[in-house]
Amino acid sequence: MDIKKPRMAIIDLANPTRFLNFVNRLLPWLAAATVVVFAFGLARILGAPDDYQQGATVKIMYLHVPAAWLAMMCWGVMSLAALGTLVWKHPLADVSGKAAAPIGAAFTFICLVTGALWGRPTWGTYWVWDARLTSMLVLFLLYLGVLALYWTVEDPGRGSRAAAILTLVGALNIPIIKFSVEYWNTLHQPASLFRKGGSAIDPSILTPLLIMAGGFTLMFFTLHLAAMRNEILRRRVRAMRLIQAQEVVA
Repeated sequence: MDIKKPRMAIIDLANPTRFLNFVNRLLPWLAAATVVVFAFGLARILGAPDDYQQGATVKIMYLHVPAAWLAMMCWGVMSLAALGTLVWKHPLADVSGKAAAPIGAAFTFICLVTGALWGRPTWGTYWVWDARLTSMLVLFLLYLGVLALYWTVEDPGRGSRAAAILTLVGALNIPIIKFSVEYWNTLHQPASLFRKGGSAIDPSILTPLLIMAGGFTLMFFTLHLAAMRNEILRRRVRAMRLIQAQEVVA
């Protein structure tokens, strides 16, 4: 009689060893999918028309907009991880939050830099202290604060709890970023994709944008899982060194 091997349940991934095995199998496929989607998106961008007002500078949007989306989505992932750390005590929650923080900081930095480069020909200035730009800068500073707590606090457990608390507090900034262009008078354009009445972007520009957003999302999950794997291995090495040090002392 054939005995079928039971499928891995999601809860089984809470075990670091099983999670590592899962990640090792998934990462090559995820990385390949990321490359394919990016290649397809870049091909569509080359064929996309220039904007009738902004010209070729509108193509900064294909980097700026996905980076902005991922900057906020990454904080959302970190917020869930923070709840897992503080409330549910999930063994991999802290690993997820710590792995996501530098990736989110990088996306936020890219968003700020490309926004400045896009703003110069569009607004005539690299920076204005309006609600959208200022709240995005606050998000970047929050990312740096979380990274500082993870990297500088001597007690890893204490640093992780402090980073989780700051993450949940910083989550209040996400809706401010999202709705800033609706509630305050800003130079930043209002929502043009997800709005009542449908998207205001022409399909010839919208399609490459959505493809690039998908590529960036796949890249985030690829980097996030790889970073989680590295963090688990790093903690195992640290634990082994502590055991060896205790044995030497004994």
